[in-house]
Amino acid sequence: MTSSLEADPPVDDLLPTTRRALLHRVAVGQSQGRAPSLVGAVARDGRLVWQGSRSCVDGHAPDADTQFRIGSITKTFTAVLVLRLRDEGLLDLDDPLEKHVPDTGVGEVTIAQLLGHGAGLRAEPPGDWWERTPGELRAATSDVLGDSALLHPAGRRHHYSNPGYALLGAVVERLRGEPWEDALRREILVPLSLDRTTAGPVAPHAGGWAVHPWADAMLPEPPQDLGVMAPAGQLWSTARDLCAFGTFLLRGDERVLSAASVAEMRTASVPPEPDDWAGGYGLGVQLARRGGRTLVGHTGSLPGFVACLWGNAEEGLVAVALSNATSGPAIGGITADLVTLVADAEPRLPEPWRPMGTFDKELLELTGQWYWGTNAFGLKLVADNGLELYPLRGAGRGSRFVATAGGHDADGGRGDGGSSGGNAVAERSWRGLDGYYAGETLRVVRRPDGSVSHLDLGTFVFTRQPYAPADAVPGGVDPDGWR
Repeated sequence: MTSSLEADPPVDDLLPTTRRALLHRVAVGQSQGRAPSLVGAVARDGRLVWQGSRSCVDGHAPDADTQFRIGSITKTFTAVLVLRLRDEGLLDLDDPLEKHVPDTGVGEVTIAQLLGHGAGLRAEPPGDWWERTPGELRAATSDVLGDSALLHPAGRRHHYSNPGYALLGAVVERLRGEPWEDALRREILVPLSLDRTTAGPVAPHAGGWAVHPWADAMLPEPPQDLGVMAPAGQLWSTARDLCAFGTFLLRGDERVLSAASVAEMRTASVPPEPDDWAGGYGLGVQLARRGGRTLVGHTGSLPGFVACLWGNAEEGLVAVALSNATSGPAIGGITADLVTLVADAEPRLPEPWRPMGTFDKELLELTGQWYWGTNAFGLKLVADNGLELYPLRGAGRGSRFVATAGGHDADGGRGDGGSSGGNAVAERSWRGLDGYYAGETLRVVRRPDGSVSHLDLGTFVFTRQPYAPADAVPGGVDPDGWR
């Protein structure tokens, strides 16, 4: 069985010039990075549209089905397991670690803080270089923390922590009652048909190498089983499997995790490092900006290997690059370039415009121009009786809104006075999905005769005219009007 990614398309799915540019980027990356081999792949809308590789051994280049070790991309798989537990009601992201894994010494940090590397934990386990020593040296969870594991106040800053993901793996094992690897296979790898993603190498796989920094010479890197640190970096995978996993991270799969939950993973969780405002970290995924596009995914490295997966939701693109070198290839930049090359040369064709199938015709009276003070906004009716509010001039606050259950607030839609104006009734309401008004409630407030008086958006009043004397403008309007 192969991965859930669709079979390779005909060669004309990408233009010959684009395919040549992709191969050139991989070739340059392998040559300049002095890597024994480097393989790249690109998927679009769930189809593998390109793969290519270069190798130092003539006639023996890897392909999209050759395994490489993927290091910290493993963390994203672990994060999916944790989000599944949350969606099943077995934990809350605000739960303290102590609730599920007691006696760690850092039990006050939350699950969300661990997922986003905001718990303030140390970056590496104590003792010898853990990536190059047997996992048996760290037989228990306590062995990956040591003394003084908390370096920063929890929730205040991003500080990448490998032990934090060992703790999340322990959460998975406690709540599932089985090893992390078994839960991973049953809950993610099997449903997504990621048959070439495993905890240990399965042929055909690349061997890990170190390349001498001052000479064209190589040294084999022995692979180590990471033991309790496995949830932070154990996995081996292929470019094809990772393209399929990246596609899942862009659109979800109800067998594993909903589109809403993977979108939550892609949302920044804590401020980035002070010198890296071009990037960030969500819940188990890295975030980056490249050429005006948002990339989501993860990089990874272990002795002998570097790996990267980047996806862009707007273009439906996923790119993967894998190499069997401890260092050298700029793997994150190479992978980002694969996305950019396709997106720039062959931008995604927009879906044809089509009218909405059904909508509430009464909502049409709400559409058009509104004013918050003297600022002009447009209000548009979108799918599923949702609304979109956007500034008509320059930059400003805008959001998309989804209708609340039944179109009413939990209190039955009664106005509470204040900005809603006396006996006015808020008959319908919407909840903000994004932007400044995310989570805020938009209400339609009507006059006693049933006509629309104004919109109440988190106490902000939007009227049809700017400061009309009869409108319910907080603070009132000068009776002499404009002059």
